[in-house]
Amino acid sequence: MFGRDWALSQRRYRVSVDRDVRIPLPDGTVLVGDVFRPDTSEPVPVIAGFHPYNNEFQAEPIMPTGFSVQRGWLESGDPYFFARRGYAHAVFNVRGTGKSTGLYQAMGPQEAQDGADAIEWLAGQPWCTGKAGLFGISYFAWLQIQIAMLTPPSLAAIFAPFGATDFYRDFLYHGGIFSWRFLSHWKDKFDGLRYESWYRQQHGEQAYADAIAAALADDELAAVPPIVASLTACLASPRGANAFVTDIVLARTENEWFTQRRVDYGSTGVPGYFGACWGLHGLHLPAAFRSFGHWQGPKKLVVGPPLYLDRPFYQMHHEALRWFDHWLSGNDTGFADEAPVRLFMPGTGTWIEAPDWPLPQTRWTEFYLHQEGLLSEHDSWPADRATTFEDSPFAHAEAVWRTPPLVETTEVIGPMVLRLFASTTDTDALFFATVFAEDADGPADELTRGWLRASQAATDPARSTPWLPYHRHDHREPVQPGQVRQYDIPIVPAACRLRPGQRLRLRIKAADDEPPADMVLGTALGHVSRQNAALITIHHDEDHPSALLVPVTSGNLLGTFVSGGVLSTRAETVPAAKIARQKAGSP
Repeated sequence: MFGRDWALSQRRYRVSVDRDVRIPLPDGTVLVGDVFRPDTSEPVPVIAGFHPYNNEFQAEPIMPTGFSVQRGWLESGDPYFFARRGYAHAVFNVRGTGKSTGLYQAMGPQEAQDGADAIEWLAGQPWCTGKAGLFGISYFAWLQIQIAMLTPPSLAAIFAPFGATDFYRDFLYHGGIFSWRFLSHWKDKFDGLRYESWYRQQHGEQAYADAIAAALADDELAAVPPIVASLTACLASPRGANAFVTDIVLARTENEWFTQRRVDYGSTGVPGYFGACWGLHGLHLPAAFRSFGHWQGPKKLVVGPPLYLDRPFYQMHHEALRWFDHWLSGNDTGFADEAPVRLFMPGTGTWIEAPDWPLPQTRWTEFYLHQEGLLSEHDSWPADRATTFEDSPFAHAEAVWRTPPLVETTEVIGPMVLRLFASTTDTDALFFATVFAEDADGPADELTRGWLRASQAATDPARSTPWLPYHRHDHREPVQPGQVRQYDIPIVPAACRLRPGQRLRLRIKAADDEPPADMVLGTALGHVSRQNAALITIHHDEDHPSALLVPVTSGNLLGTFVSGGVLSTRAETVPAAKIARQKAGSP
């Protein structure tokens, strides 16, 4: 690949592979993996990736196919691609997995330190120039960001799209609501997992048994057989994948286990490349924007079509080569002259570029919830009241609001916020908000989602913005039945270009029992649900102006038309007599 004024490193080397290379760590633990090197006597930069999955399959000659649960863990990329172009590519298991020794740390501080130490060991080999980069998606990307916080001297750049930086909020407890389905599949993908319960080590054996008993007595958890199985297994053997799941289940709120694994963005001078796809609002998308927003070093953000990436992963290799050529090899590949943000526009097949995120031209516009399911920029009417729906193990009903058909082509790009005034007859409520782009004839595409547990609605004003409330999730406060409370629900960023005749649709439920439209959107489904029967009321009257804050970046200058932009042909009676009396001053 090349441009008019730049060219990438050429494909010119054969590849030699060193299997089961052992990297000694300061505490005696050994990381084991493979190093793919170009067949040259000249020193070369090294690109590395660290993960807990089977190492052998990461680089096997498997024809790519679409993302699936079965192949989702093939995330290292193709080491032959980089080695043929003058880079060593090292792919290693983290401690406690594969052939590496020690106990699994689950992205804990020790795992990041291991990566930093391993980078320095690789950079110090005689075949290396002393410059190192990090590469890979998903788990590989999460760990890259953690390692970059430690600023190892040899680390020159990371290429970390499709990562996560907040285990609690990004995918395990959306809005404080436990997401069990993803976890129940993910735990079985680790290779030779050796993990011992963190909770048991911190609190002791009796406290561990008591906490598991309390979890088994929790109605929400007891309704999920895979979670019950993991909890029960840990009573006999608190180690392995079941212990990993149990530590997550016992947390409930954001405890020390999660804070140890959350990126603090304290030292971010390393150049960072971030991104995701629009379909991953339940997994990687929030972290892509978070990392780009907090990163202090050179940075790029790319958000692609809602397709994730094929497995084995190969699509972004040329883009990564441009990045590494620039930062590791001193080859100016034109990155500095390009916009830092590139976003795919679903439904158009085109990309847009921007100088920052959120986009500078964004006009956040309140769309109020009204009677009869109307979603409109019009302020609350005096006659607006409330909408009530049932939620129970027998029927998860919903409430839906739609905008009028749009008259203008309208572009929506960015984060949304649902300001909801609600009450429930229960002592807690789970809010699942989904936003759709709906065609005139009915079919709709899911754009994004937001979640919030009512008992964990407390926010941190210092960390919140008008377009992104930050919930503390450090405790639960039972809801008083019947009490109307305000809930500010962050909706994961989305992008769409709405054509005339299309609508925005907002759906509010207390569960996500619907089947996933595809594997990618399925990562946002599979949460616990309340096991009580309750009536949930959404209030949208004059004193409770529930509204969806929508990031309009183009169009909608005159707003939506309740008429749909269709001129009325009705013959209506004018109260002429009353008007005449008023003009004459008669009563």
